[in-house]
Amino acid sequence: MKILFVTSNRVGDAVLSTGLLHWLAEHYPSGQFTIACGPYAADLFRAVPRLERLIVLRKKSWNRHWLGLWQACIGTDWDIIIDLRDSIVSRLLRAQKRNYPIRREGQHKVIENTSALGINPPPAPYIWLDAAAEQEAAQLLPATRPILALGPAANWLAKQWPVERFAELVQKLTAANGLLPDAPVLVIADEKEREQIAPLLQSIPPERLIAITGRSLLTVAACLKQARLFIGNDSGLMHMAAAAGTPTLGLFGPGYEEIYGPWGLHCAFVRTKESREELLARMPYPGAHYPNLMEGLSVDTALKATEKLLAKTAVKV
Repeated sequence: MKILFVTSNRVGDAVLSTGLLHWLAEHYPSGQFTIACGPYAADLFRAVPRLERLIVLRKKSWNRHWLGLWQACIGTDWDIIIDLRDSIVSRLLRAQKRNYPIRREGQHKVIENTSALGINPPPAPYIWLDAAAEQEAAQLLPATRPILALGPAANWLAKQWPVERFAELVQKLTAANGLLPDAPVLVIADEKEREQIAPLLQSIPPERLIAITGRSLLTVAACLKQARLFIGNDSGLMHMAAAAGTPTLGLFGPGYEEIYGPWGLHCAFVRTKESREELLARMPYPGAHYPNLMEGLSVDTALKATEKLLAKTAVKV
């Protein structure tokens, strides 16, 4: 059985599609998968069972990347096509069944993705790990537990909680009388984000700091799986933590938590005291310096939400 799965370029959206892919892998044990996605998300899928081909869609002018997908797939008679991008290309391929998501305003992406097959309840995002990722994670992480994991960066600075507040929250959580006393702190960011999170890195005692930059997505997922708790901005990393089964607290302000909130049994989110509409009204004219829109989320608010989440997930499943 030949199955073509077309998913997102962005890491977060790609992670949110993995629940549907997991369902397909479980329900079609003879399925051979071809997965098409953008270059940033490609590594997420390298350990998918029965992966026959991974097609990386690198954006080209005049949408020529879609032509490349068509050329790569036209020679195959597909049993099932799942196209979460709802592209014209999938309609030009030979297939017994074609499935597309049903888009509704304000609907969570996980529900939207699984609407392609009408699955209810929607399966949670899931990331397959391979031995290489797990071995690298074992080398990076200390044997001691629990580990506090952080995602202090964001692809849009306006929705990045001030790093000084991350530092204050870490101090309170890992203090001798804190919820995670003396816990190692795993800080994950892209290499290019290291400068902007420098105050946080400098605030953590070196013997307890584990800073990870420039690692593969599967290695990051394997590290997140070992953490007792993840706290981070609205980002792809937040969704990876949730998919790894780690208790995850997402920090929201101008983002859309009803659409992009962390999904899973061990997830929660907290947001600024201002509404999204109030925050977005502060945005300047195009090209001007973006203000930070996350200052309305206090450390105490995040700490209380963390306490509730830890209490709810006293035994990590």
